[in-house]
Amino acid sequence: MTKTIHTTLPFDEWGANARLAADTLEMKPAHGVPSWMFLAMDIAFIEQVSGHAPGAYRADPDTVYLDFQRAVGACMIDQYLAANPGTMTNHGYDSDTERAATTGAAQIARDGIVIDSPEAVAEHLERFVFPRLQAEIRSTNPGDPAASAAIVAEERRIQTIMGPDMLKVPYVFHFPGLRYGEYGYEHYLTAYLIYPELIERDFALQSDLARLRNTQIARAVVEGGLPKVIRLDHDMADSRGLLVDVRTLDRLWFPHFSHAIQPLLDAGIRLIWHCDGNLMQMVPRLLEAGIGGFQGFQYEDGMDYERICAMRTREGDPLMIWAGVSVTRTLPSGTPDDVRREIAWLVKHGPKTGLFLGPSSSIVPGTPWNNLQTMIEGLAHYREHGRS
Repeated sequence: MTKTIHTTLPFDEWGANARLAADTLEMKPAHGVPSWMFLAMDIAFIEQVSGHAPGAYRADPDTVYLDFQRAVGACMIDQYLAANPGTMTNHGYDSDTERAATTGAAQIARDGIVIDSPEAVAEHLERFVFPRLQAEIRSTNPGDPAASAAIVAEERRIQTIMGPDMLKVPYVFHFPGLRYGEYGYEHYLTAYLIYPELIERDFALQSDLARLRNTQIARAVVEGGLPKVIRLDHDMADSRGLLVDVRTLDRLWFPHFSHAIQPLLDAGIRLIWHCDGNLMQMVPRLLEAGIGGFQGFQYEDGMDYERICAMRTREGDPLMIWAGVSVTRTLPSGTPDDVRREIAWLVKHGPKTGLFLGPSSSIVPGTPWNNLQTMIEGLAHYREHGRS
């Protein structure tokens, strides 16, 4: 066994799955295709596969979640989501689910302002959001060693409870985002359309703060010896396409996105973009901004997996791909044979190095268990035998 994978973490010896993940993250040829975290939300399935009795997850979600990840052969986890299955019933989100701006809240209010129009969005941005961002920018020291040390300490804490069989990859980043989660889709996206100068000012301030914080993250990754891969996560598309015209992103968002992530790129950190919906229009632009790979993919919505896997970074290097069996089509609605065919297709067309396999996103309760078992078996086959 390899004595160390990265220097800050607490194990003298690492398991085969963690070493397979480490080699793949470094784009080295590997004997197998590693699996990343298995995002199941069905608590009964998690308990059965992990060998725990019914009710065990509610009593001790961390233990059951990690036993489940080990049982399905996960080699790498970036976003630690032990509590997530507990947020959903066996029937999905129900009447008791807390309603938010994008999930049916009866009223959206921020700092005493009811968000009932694009004008209310603009008022809240100018009166509250911009002053807060400006204050945070003034108070953030990009060279603060305590901020970087806190990031390393949290990564070390999670890696310790995960153990030496799975590799913890950082999941911490900052860049400007669309604020539909705060204001709701209708009023925010209307404000985006009619107040572009205001929206760009928001992106610029978000970006300036993000660049400072990403400088702290880059220092943590480098000095802490953490894996130099980070997945960026922000939904900017639905099944029809981008939420906003890509030409407005070219003008309003991409320059500030590029400004924000530059410290991470300067540190040699590969950035992976999470794909929800159809964002094919963004793919070449993300690559030009410095993105080094993609995760997720809703193939049925127009994400061209084969085409993306053949693309290159702006430096001309192969992409890293975290490929997933579709959680919106194949797993819930297909057959075990469909699952086998999709995994084989992902492997056949995926990159020769830097390929991970798993589900494309969270797997909702009600997904047929035989499809999930088939996927677990398929992941094990490629993990153990490679592309053969």
